[in-house]
Amino acid sequence: MKLVAYDDGRAGELRGDRVYDLGGRTIPELIADGLPTAPPGGPGVPLDRVRLRVPVPNPSKIVAAPVNYRDHQAEMSVDSQVGGLGFFLKAPSSLLDPGGTIQLPYHDRRFDQEGELALVIGRTARRVSEADALGHVFGYTGLLDITMRGGEDRSTRKSFETFTPMGPVLVTADEFGDPADVDLRCWVNGDLRQHANTRDLIWSAARLVSYASWVTTLNPGDVVTTGTPAGVGPLAAGDAVRLRLSGIGLDLAVTVRADDAVASHTAGRDRGPVPPPPPGAAR
Repeated sequence: MKLVAYDDGRAGELRGDRVYDLGGRTIPELIADGLPTAPPGGPGVPLDRVRLRVPVPNPSKIVAAPVNYRDHQAEMSVDSQVGGLGFFLKAPSSLLDPGGTIQLPYHDRRFDQEGELALVIGRTARRVSEADALGHVFGYTGLLDITMRGGEDRSTRKSFETFTPMGPVLVTADEFGDPADVDLRCWVNGDLRQHANTRDLIWSAARLVSYASWVTTLNPGDVVTTGTPAGVGPLAAGDAVRLRLSGIGLDLAVTVRADDAVASHTAGRDRGPVPPPPPGAAR
C-alpha cells in the first residue's frame, strides 16, 4: 500500500493521482493498530488538492548511516565508513514536510544535499538478527539528509530545523519489495547530482537495522536512513531539490532559503573532511 500523510496529518492511500482517506487515522496509528483490511471507499481527493505531510512526524529517534557508499567515501577522501563509525542520530525536530522549505541558518558555512532511502520501523526491534531485521520494517520512503560541512559532530551538523525532509509516500514493506535494489536520483535546480542504486550500500538496510537494534531499542515509527551516494554538493537560497526513488511513486521536492541567516556559532568551518568542489567548479 502507498500511504501519504496529508492536511491535518491523517493517513490516506495513494492510488494514481487520488488520495483515499483511511478513517481519519494517522500513519503512526496504522503502524500501531494495523492496516485496514478493506479498501477505502468514496471518490477520493485529487492529489493536487491536499497538503502532503511528513509520514511519521514524531519518531523517538532518527538513526542515520555515515559513509555507507564507497563512492561517497572516495569523494570525501575519508578512510572511515559505516563499518567503523556505526550510526549517528538526527533530531526528530529537524523533519520537514514534502514541499517545504529548508532554511539555511548561517551565511558563512557550506550546506549540502544528501539523497537517501529511509525506512520506518513497524514493530519493536531489540537485538534482532540481520536475517530477521527487515521483518521489523513497516515501510520505505525518501529522505534528504541536509548537512553542514565542518568539524562539528554529525548530529550537530545535520539536526538544524528543516534539515530532514521526508516523504512524500511511505510504501509498505509488502508492496515495496527488496530494499537492496532501489534506484536513487537527486537533482538540484534540474541538474542531476546523484544517481546510484542501493545494491552499492556498504551495509545493507537489513544489516543497519540489525546493528542499530543491538545498540538501542528501535520503536515503532522510528526512522532509519541508509546513507547517501556520491554527488553531494552545496545548496544556496533559491535552490530547488528533488529526490526520486524507484518504487516510491512520487518525488520528494523542497526549496531552499536563507531567511535570517547569521554567522556560525561554532568554529568548525575549516575542520573535518574536505567536501568535493561544487558541480562545474575547476578541480
